[in-house]
Amino acid sequence: MLVFTLKRLGLALLVALAVSMLSFTLLHLSGDPASAIAGEGATDVDIAAIRAYYGFDRPLIVQYADWLFKALRGDFGESYYFQLPVAQLIGDRLSITMTLGVCGISFALLTAVPLGVAAAVRPNSLIDRVALFISVMGQAMPSFWFGLVLVVIFSIKFQLLPPSGTKSWENFIMPTVVLGYYAMPAIMRLTRAGMLDVLSADYVRTARAKGAGEMRVMFKHALRNAIIPVVSLSAVQMGFMLGGSIVVESIFALHGAGYLAWESIGRNDLPTVQALILIFSLFYIVFTFLSDLLNAWLDPRMRVG
Repeated sequence: MLVFTLKRLGLALLVALAVSMLSFTLLHLSGDPASAIAGEGATDVDIAAIRAYYGFDRPLIVQYADWLFKALRGDFGESYYFQLPVAQLIGDRLSITMTLGVCGISFALLTAVPLGVAAAVRPNSLIDRVALFISVMGQAMPSFWFGLVLVVIFSIKFQLLPPSGTKSWENFIMPTVVLGYYAMPAIMRLTRAGMLDVLSADYVRTARAKGAGEMRVMFKHALRNAIIPVVSLSAVQMGFMLGGSIVVESIFALHGAGYLAWESIGRNDLPTVQALILIFSLFYIVFTFLSDLLNAWLDPRMRVG
């Protein structure tokens, strides 16, 4: 188990390093940051002065090494647009994105897992067809369109929920549904497939033959084993949801880290964009790493050593 953990940790660090290097290179090769900072009407002298001030005239590998060493100390530089430390900007807004992500994955699990179990218990029934319909719709429907439909129905037509802002818990209801619905299809399908495999296993038939109740067989024997791959998928979906919150936060005007990324991209605020890419990537890497450890702990074969 210790060897497995160290290997996974080393792989996670290498992935984080590769993501930071690739994103830094692509952002700086996409255009001249000095020209973006100087704005329209700037002279060549002004652009050259800005390039020298921010160190853009140095080799790219030197710029990356300088940024990486500072980032390891929590210093992501200063925002070109907001004129504030990037770490402070992200810290002020990250709680909104984390709240939205936790609510979204909770909604997805509380909805998709019971539907997947019910669909597996009664295959080809009405509940199975409803689950299939929800799964197909979740894959086919863009999140931005779904969010706009909810705003039109619940905010404009019936005026039941606020369309934007973060003043109360009601502001998070529609964004939670939109973000969680994105993860529901995959979780539902995996739960259904896992339950179908487990329900036909020998130990489930043995438990029923010994007189165990259907609820005990369903939750203690079947769901307990079928839910293991769902844990890994949920961690992956959580990482995707935090990164994909840019669209949802933009629609509902939730000024979280995702909305900050959208603002920074539009204003060529490279230090903020670079830091956000790294943080969103770390979310995905950390959640995947923790899910691997949990699955290894649940697998009896991995506990040896």
